[in-house]
Amino acid sequence: MKSGDRDGDRAVTADDVRTVALELPEATEKLAWGQPTFRVAGKIFVSLGDDDTTIGVKCPREERGELIADEPQKFFIKHGHDDNYNFLRVRLSALEDVEELRAILLDSWRQAAPKRLIG
Repeated sequence: MKSGDRDGDRAVTADDVRTVALELPEATEKLAWGQPTFRVAGKIFVSLGDDDTTIGVKCPREERGELIADEPQKFFIKHGHDDNYNFLRVRLSALEDVEELRAILLDSWRQAAPKRLIG
């Protein structure tokens, strides 16, 4: 199946990002840089891109290259902006479904959440 073909399923949207992010324990939404960001304990774990077609999620810098190399249609960084941060960008149109989004957001949330929430 080509990226974007969903066998009748609908595309993942910015509304899905908001719904899934806010389902996570103690997650809150806050505008920053004119865009919605989602936080746990004050730390951003996901932000929506300025056109609602991409998100930024926490990802250790040493893991980004492999993810981008394996799935460049899905993952990328904005050079000059993301170089020094533990964030990776994700194209929502390349996600298979909301379950894949949920897995990505949960992983990002775990990197930002305090240990007491991860338990």
